[in-house]
Amino acid sequence: MQWRANRIVTLLGVAVLLPVVLSAQAPPRASAFDTPNDAGGSITVTWPRVDGNETTNHLVYIATAESGPYNLAAEVEGKGAVLSDDPGNYGRGPEQDATHFVHVSDFTTADGRQPLDNDVTYFIRVAATRDGMEARGAITSAMAKANFINWAKMNNFIIGTALSLIILLSISLARRKDMFIRRIAGLEAIDEALGRATEMGKAVLFVHGLREMDKISTIAAVNILGQVARKTAQYDTLLKVTSYDPVVMSVSQETVKEAYLEVGRPDAYNEDNIFVAGTDQFSYAAAVEGMMVRERPAAHIMMGYFYAESLLLAETGSQTGAIQIAGTDAFTQLPFFVTTCDYTLMGEELYAASAYLSREPRMLGSLKGQDIGKAFLIAALLLGSLLATAGMPFITHALAAH
Repeated sequence: MQWRANRIVTLLGVAVLLPVVLSAQAPPRASAFDTPNDAGGSITVTWPRVDGNETTNHLVYIATAESGPYNLAAEVEGKGAVLSDDPGNYGRGPEQDATHFVHVSDFTTADGRQPLDNDVTYFIRVAATRDGMEARGAITSAMAKANFINWAKMNNFIIGTALSLIILLSISLARRKDMFIRRIAGLEAIDEALGRATEMGKAVLFVHGLREMDKISTIAAVNILGQVARKTAQYDTLLKVTSYDPVVMSVSQETVKEAYLEVGRPDAYNEDNIFVAGTDQFSYAAAVEGMMVRERPAAHIMMGYFYAESLLLAETGSQTGAIQIAGTDAFTQLPFFVTTCDYTLMGEELYAASAYLSREPRMLGSLKGQDIGKAFLIAALLLGSLLATAGMPFITHALAAH
């Protein structure tokens, strides 16, 4: 009788405790749909997040038929991602904070992981597991599709289009009237440096940085070289150009040649004055320093991206007494140029130099359009910071990159 009583008590205890355990891992009310804004091959599965239930894991099963067999596609911990972790696709809000999700792009089979196919209906069910017990939810279905437009990046498209229109309007305006650009002392001094070299009958040395031709700093330096070459051709002043890269040398030769042709002095062009001084950082610096000491040019114009050789070049040039104008977007080298050169173009002044010197409408309009766009972005950053501090982060969200 005692044994039967104990058995009855045990069964009653299981009957009472089992619903409690199962309620802690109740079958998830899952839903599935095509993953938005992707190239296909993925289904998003969501289910509600239960507070205080972080020890319960979830298993996502998938099958090609409702009757199965169901294969494991993903395993998500209790502290898994929620929809608000991907605001570009699912937005922000209390509902997103309270919903788990996982992207399913393949599943396990006897032959390994098999990817999902587009335009095929898959059947999905999510199971909650805890303490070795598993509770499977209802079956749902979804189909993966390729999306033609990534709507999550629409803000990037709108901002890019707006900036492009501003630049085009600025170019149109620059063609009709002269546009103001603040005075850049280093560029104003180029005429002075070239004039001094002409009066002294000495050469002008143009020194490229150590970047290849596809880098923006080198492109800006070549644009400046074209403007310098036009003036040296007009003044009949010797121009020498040192390069680190053979491609940069070839482009520089064509740029200088075209500049001499434009001013009607093709006979003064000599391609031997544009050469590669060295293809190693410090051998290049040593070769250029040797030219500075031996030939003593009246002006040194150093443009581009420089590394540790910047101080070697600028200090040697300073000791020879030449006028030195440097320009770089390498912020680590700016202190050396500032202390050893007469004038220094810092950061974006290097990019603006070609428009500043040529006053060509397309370049000038592009420069002004970019400045207007930057002003709008700065204003949006300041306003967005203030509104986000006040609990209204919609501008911050609108400018977020996804």
